[in-house]
Amino acid sequence: MAKQVQTVEDKLRAIYDLQLIDSKIDRIRIIRGELPLEVEDLEDEIAGLQTRLTNLEEEAKEIDRQIAEKKNGILDAEGLVKKYTEQQNKVRNNREYDSLNKEIEYQGLEIQLHKKRIKEFGVIKEQKALLLGEAKAKFEERMKDLEIKKSELDEIVAETQREEEILVELASVMREKIEERLLHGYDRIRGASKNGLAVVPIEREASAGSFIKIPPQRQLDVSARKKIIVDEHSGRIIVDKELADEEIERIEKLINNELKKVAAK
Repeated sequence: MAKQVQTVEDKLRAIYDLQLIDSKIDRIRIIRGELPLEVEDLEDEIAGLQTRLTNLEEEAKEIDRQIAEKKNGILDAEGLVKKYTEQQNKVRNNREYDSLNKEIEYQGLEIQLHKKRIKEFGVIKEQKALLLGEAKAKFEERMKDLEIKKSELDEIVAETQREEEILVELASVMREKIEERLLHGYDRIRGASKNGLAVVPIEREASAGSFIKIPPQRQLDVSARKKIIVDEHSGRIIVDKELADEEIERIEKLINNELKKVAAK
C-alpha cells in the first residue's frame, strides 16, 4: 500500500492529480459512449433505406403486374373484336349487327383505356426507377460509411481501452496516497457534480467554471497551501493556478510515459 502524503500541499497535489486522472477517464468513457451511438444511427438509417428499397422494388413489381394485366386486357379485347367482327358476317338482321357493332366499339374503347393506363404506368415506372436508383446509391454510400465508422470505432475502442486501463491503475495508486476523510469528501463532491469536477483551480479570480469571484484574502489562503479550502459557491475544493499547471504537466508526462511502456511491449 502506498504511503499517504503528509503536508497540506502534498494532499492538494494528490487530490488534484486524482481529479485530473478521473477527468481523463470520464472523457474516454464519454467518447466511447458516443461512438457506438453514431454507428447505431448509421445502422438505423441503413435499415430505413433497406425498407425503402424493398418498398420501391415491390411497387415496381406491382406496376409491372398492372402493365402486364393491361396488355392481357388488350389481347382479350382484340380477340373479342375479331370474334364479333366474324360474327357480324353471319348475322341475319340489322338488330344483331348493331348489337355486335356496339360490342366492337366497347372493346375498342377498352383497348384505348388499357393503352392509356399502360402509358401512365410507364411514366410512374420511370419515376420509381429514378427513386430506386437514388435509394440504392444512398444505401451503398451509407454502407461504406458504416464500414469505415465501425473500423474507426474498433480502433478507437482498442486505443482508449488501453489508456483507460492505465488511468484506472494510476487512479488506484493515487487514491491510496490520500487520507480516507479527504477521499470521502472528494468522492461526495464529485458524485454531486454534473461534470465530475470536485477539485478545480482558480482562474480569473474565480473557481474554474464559476463566474463568482473569490475574495482576495481567500485567494491568498489558497495560494499559501496551508489548508484544504472549499469554494463556498460551487462546493468544490480549490487549488491555485500555479499548482494546477505544475500537476497538469506532471500528470501528462506520467501518462505518456506509461502509454509508451505499453506500446513498447
